[in-house]
Amino acid sequence: MMAFRLGLIINPISGLGGSVGLKGSDTPEIIARARALGAIPQSPIRAAQALQSIKTTARSFKVFASEGNMGETTVKMIDVDAEIISRTNDGDTSAADTLAAATCMAEIPVDLILFAGGDGTARDLVQAIGSKIPVVGIPAGVKMHSAVFAIHPMAAARMVLKCMEENTTLRDLEVMDIDEVAYREGAVSANLYGYLKVPYYPELVQGTKTGGVSNNQDDLASIASCIVELMVEGRTYIFGPGTTMRAVANRLGVRKTLLGVDVIKDGSLLVADATEKEISEVLSGDDSIVVTPIGGQGHFFGRGNQQISASIISSVGLDNVIVAATPEKIASLRGNVLHVDTGDADLDESLCGWRKVVTGLKTVSICRVSK
Repeated sequence: MMAFRLGLIINPISGLGGSVGLKGSDTPEIIARARALGAIPQSPIRAAQALQSIKTTARSFKVFASEGNMGETTVKMIDVDAEIISRTNDGDTSAADTLAAATCMAEIPVDLILFAGGDGTARDLVQAIGSKIPVVGIPAGVKMHSAVFAIHPMAAARMVLKCMEENTTLRDLEVMDIDEVAYREGAVSANLYGYLKVPYYPELVQGTKTGGVSNNQDDLASIASCIVELMVEGRTYIFGPGTTMRAVANRLGVRKTLLGVDVIKDGSLLVADATEKEISEVLSGDDSIVVTPIGGQGHFFGRGNQQISASIISSVGLDNVIVAATPEKIASLRGNVLHVDTGDADLDESLCGWRKVVTGLKTVSICRVSK
């Protein structure tokens, strides 16, 4: 019996700007700035986590990977049987490298492409292979509006293993992306770029991001009143991105960035659009994190707020994390389930369970948190 043929494509620069607050990595200038600020590539790490899990469990499979940091380095590190099928350009990789790799994999053909990246990488796959080959996305970008990604790297591994072991239902799922230049200016407008075939396991695949500004300003005002009531003098508050968090800042009289992470203390803005390093430098030992989940997906850590890293969450303490969402946003989540994807498996496990979510003044919802 022929071994399962798994294509592997890693976008090594995907998500590079997340921890340093750059909200993307779409230009050489942004990549250079991210590196200057100390950003560490996360997509090879997340791909290695998934591939190691597959290697540990799968009976027989062969990997077809791109040269260098787009796959070869990772398979060698994990000691996985692999054939290197395409060359990459010198220096940083580009969309052209992803297109070339995916085209080669479709010609073999592989049974499934496992890719680590963000919405831009998914767009490249739409262009290269369309519906020819099913894919599973390992989420590694700053923002992931598309529905083709697993909820975290281990979920991606489970999807691949299921495809190896059983007949799988495939669905055409949306590939969405936004204008990163506009995004850095605070504007979010996601467009549909096509569809990719994805093994359909609803409990393992994230939904398409829903969002924009809530139409219910009364709900936002009610949540803002509740959180301001809970705030303690002398405590440092780390506010994640989003309209819900901006409503709280407005109630405090603080001008908050819509898509950044901001640090507030005693009604004053300490740091606007903070990087992970800047947040860690102002932690006082008496701190709280206030975040809202992504509509339609449910992640309150690990999507669009990577500046609030696993180490910062651990330093602040799980009991000092406040999650808030409008009833409208809670209703958009599959089964009212929230998700976390911090990159630290032990921390993610600690965050799982049941959590109160502030939905209004003196009102909460109890939601299950899953990895």
